Amino acid sequence: MDIKELDKKYIANTYARFPVQIVKGKGSLVYNENGKQYIDLGTGIAVNTFGFSDDIWKEAVSKQMDCFQHTSNLYYAAPCVELARILCERTGMKKVFYSNSGAEANECAIKAARRYSEIKYGAGRYTIITMKSGFHGRTLTTLAATGQEAFHKDFLPLTEGFVYAEENNLDDVKRLADENSCTAIMLEIVQGEGGVKNLDRDFIEGVAKFAAQRDLLLIIDEVQTGNGRSGKLYSYMHYDIQPDIVTTAKGIAGGLPMGVTMLGEKVENVYDPGSHGSTFGGNPVCCAGAISIINRIDDALLTSVTEKADYIRQQLVGAPGIKSVSGLGLMVGIETVRPTSEVVAECREKGVLVLTAKNKVRLLPALNIPKDQLEQAIAVIKEVCGA
Repeated sequence: MDIKELDKKYIANTYARFPVQIVKGKGSLVYNENGKQYIDLGTGIAVNTFGFSDDIWKEAVSKQMDCFQHTSNLYYAAPCVELARILCERTGMKKVFYSNSGAEANECAIKAARRYSEIKYGAGRYTIITMKSGFHGRTLTTLAATGQEAFHKDFLPLTEGFVYAEENNLDDVKRLADENSCTAIMLEIVQGEGGVKNLDRDFIEGVAKFAAQRDLLLIIDEVQTGNGRSGKLYSYMHYDIQPDIVTTAKGIAGGLPMGVTMLGEKVENVYDPGSHGSTFGGNPVCCAGAISIINRIDDALLTSVTEKADYIRQQLVGAPGIKSVSGLGLMVGIETVRPTSEVVAECREKGVLVLTAKNKVRLLPALNIPKDQLEQAIAVIKEVCGA
């Protein structure tokens, strides 16, 4: 049997895979088993921040592996502490907790919010307001935090204590806060799995102001939008807000599994020894990789991200076969006249790998994708969409 048949036989049937076997990649170019070259605009769903086999990242990871690959959190490890220092200094947050994924980072945020309220206000004040089109993970609790009912099917009962507001409707958020005993509001600046949907500036800043008035913790999920993808280090930095908790994962370690929950002043000491933990959280190899990623997300890179994002929008907005373009920075959603499945398949045949999100084609290229490769890929997308 070939690898596709073996995959079908031995791996749980949870992924509708594209008919491509990846065997090697460098930068934004990737190759299948027959040597066909593709320009990758997906980066493992916003994970490979600087593309495939990035030399600086590889050196940082390899250097740490030569020292030690893991130690439990009973001991100190320099990469773990150094990454925390960098993140706190660059965000204004106070403490971090490390885990392995975005879902776990969000679980940590939810627990922190509930513990904060339990300590300060006593039992019963635990409900968290999220958005109807939001997505926060696939554990039972983060599924409950996800407002999309399609993800709830077959997994009931979910964890209680979540209510869902209409996006961009501050009155609905206030209504839910009045009707429930709430501890936090949790949202994504751009809803990735919800269809690359931008929340309005007035709504985001209004939610932050309202949350502060009610002592509701503001949790910003930066799992997909974070780590330079938006044109800022974190997407909330485009707005006049300061979250109480920020979660991130995906691209922070450049391809290694890592989740991070950043805790602000209100909740910096909400956890004490034994109240939360993760065996692999803060793995030194992952932290070394993350340090190499975060240290390179500087003003020059962020400016280039914005320039590339502007180029994509200039080329696609109003182009034949394209209804609309959404997103922020190098997180792009394209609503097409043709079915997205056809667009994705034809782009793939022409050597460009793209993703989907709901009814849109989704682009998540490497932050350092060379301009000529980006131009070539966008030309293919325009050709396919206009066909």
